[in-house]
Amino acid sequence: MAKRKITSKVYVNIRRLEVFMLCLICIIVGRFFILQVIQGNDLAERALQDAQDNVVRQSPRGKILDRNGRELAISRMAKLLVIRPDRVGNDEDIEVLSAELSPIIGIKAETIANRIREGGTYYAVKHGLESDEEAAINQLKKDKGYECMWMDDEVKRYYPNDMLAANVIGFIGMEDRGLAGLEYSMDSIVKGDIQEDSILTDMTGNTIFDSIFSFSQHSYQGDNCKTVTLTIDASMQFIVEQILDKAMVDNRPKAVTAIVMNPKNGEILAMASRPSYNPNKFGDYSMDDIRNRAVSDIYEPGSTFKSIVAGAALEDGIVSPEQTFYDPGRINVSEKHIQNWNGESFGTVTFTDIVKNSINTCFAMIGQSLSGQRLNEYARSFGFGELTGIELPGEEQGMLFQTDKMLDSDVATMSIGQSIAVTPLQLVTAMAAIANDGVLLKPHIVKEIINADGTVYQQKGREEVRRVLSSSTDKTLVGLLEQVVSSGGGQKAQVKGYRIAGKTGTAQKPNKDMAGYMDGRYIASFCGFAPVEDPEMVLLVVIDDPTAGQFYGGQIAAPVASEIFSQLLRYKHIEPSSEVLFEMEQKQKAEPVVRFVKPVPPGKQVMPDLSGLSIREVSQKLGELGLGFNLQGTGLSSGQSIPANTIVEPGTTVTVYFSP
Repeated sequence: MAKRKITSKVYVNIRRLEVFMLCLICIIVGRFFILQVIQGNDLAERALQDAQDNVVRQSPRGKILDRNGRELAISRMAKLLVIRPDRVGNDEDIEVLSAELSPIIGIKAETIANRIREGGTYYAVKHGLESDEEAAINQLKKDKGYECMWMDDEVKRYYPNDMLAANVIGFIGMEDRGLAGLEYSMDSIVKGDIQEDSILTDMTGNTIFDSIFSFSQHSYQGDNCKTVTLTIDASMQFIVEQILDKAMVDNRPKAVTAIVMNPKNGEILAMASRPSYNPNKFGDYSMDDIRNRAVSDIYEPGSTFKSIVAGAALEDGIVSPEQTFYDPGRINVSEKHIQNWNGESFGTVTFTDIVKNSINTCFAMIGQSLSGQRLNEYARSFGFGELTGIELPGEEQGMLFQTDKMLDSDVATMSIGQSIAVTPLQLVTAMAAIANDGVLLKPHIVKEIINADGTVYQQKGREEVRRVLSSSTDKTLVGLLEQVVSSGGGQKAQVKGYRIAGKTGTAQKPNKDMAGYMDGRYIASFCGFAPVEDPEMVLLVVIDDPTAGQFYGGQIAAPVASEIFSQLLRYKHIEPSSEVLFEMEQKQKAEPVVRFVKPVPPGKQVMPDLSGLSIREVSQKLGELGLGFNLQGTGLSSGQSIPANTIVEPGTTVTVYFSP
């Protein structure tokens, strides 16, 4: 009986347990139904929001290379400090974190704290962390266990050659954005791609399934990131910049600029300005240092513009090389006073002499014969007064007269390169047309653009604009410009063994505050090409506001051009084209040198050797010795009635014979 009661009791307890378990299962199933079916969508969205985080993936910015593949601008991976504001904690935690980060990254604690208080899930605190900053942040995170803070990979721009071609290349700012130079104008081409992704993180901020799906294991290559190859030769650029640095010391100018162009295809081989800057530390420099003067500065070209006027006069048949003119030394045109650079008269001269000696009065008269309309037409034909279209930003178009408003005085001043404004790039492009048989080419500094996958995106080459002079006229003009260097005002641009053509220029600087020019303020320049028989390079040197005493283009710009020509011709392995100067030296060495054994008697003079000198040079030389002379003929001295080295009385008159 007792056994039967026990069995019945166990059975009742089992039944109760079954009912309890059934009820529990019903509750669980009901709760599961509520969570998964009724509230499922809302809960899933809340969970995703809590676990989801945004990351930015960026591909490297494309390289900028010189024509030989030398790296001028590259990108490397750096670190970006990131904070998740919603996980920092209370206001006290914000203050502590900000105070500890501030001395490490160089950002004010108040700035960091205010940004964290704005909330959100992503705060990019500082880009491009240096290695010491990265190490200090890692140590801080390790010591304090800040899970709200981490570092992402990003791209940092680096310029391995520091100042080399800095004014051309430019630099980038925050968020991989080009701010100057080619970095700015080619920004859409070389800029790295940015892609935002969502990832799932756990409560500590670590990526879920990190070992399998980690973002760090999937690098982003990008679709842009193109590589730009320039026409610039880094070695030629280095040579030019070194010489400009020396010119800055020797002449103490406000600035110097130089451009080297290939006249056969319009490629810029070197383009440099001083002062300059280091794009790796661009924040330490002024905008005056950063800007590219070769394209953004405009100035009065002075006598270098006479190359264009001479070509126009020859093309229109206004002049011929042996046509004679009389130079009065000074003229007045519509109450505008025009005089020569030396304030003197050259007398009766040929057009060749006018070009060689850069005679202002004669050029003013030739300009009147051409007319203002034709002058403007030729100037525009050569590319002045409009943009060249080069790939660089900040290019100016210069200034020319409005033809219908030109006075006779405007024609006269324009004929000598005054009252108009050009850029250095326009002038070197115009001279390149003269070196290129009279055909104007579009200048370019980008050679090719390569896609990220190695395929060619774009290639650039020779692009003809127009013919500006006939071939025959151009050859005549080249001959005149060669004489400027061989025996005229540009002699200091000579390089022994090479035929060089060009033109010097000296222009007063306009007064920006009022009409007229500033006293004692000049721009000296030289523009020419070499070798004459097969031009490989056109060179322009502009020296702005020299303060070391000398200021004429023939005195200070021509020697700089000579040094650049000399080094670049050797660098390019261009064989000497002419031994004229060498042969003259050898001839002089072979001739017996007359030396006086006895001292010159007191009160006597020695007759100098006058051979090969111009009328002005003979007059100056004899005047200094107190000797007179009778003039016979024109051109260069070919003989004298009293032999050189003869002892004569002061005041003796010698007859000097001149021939073309």
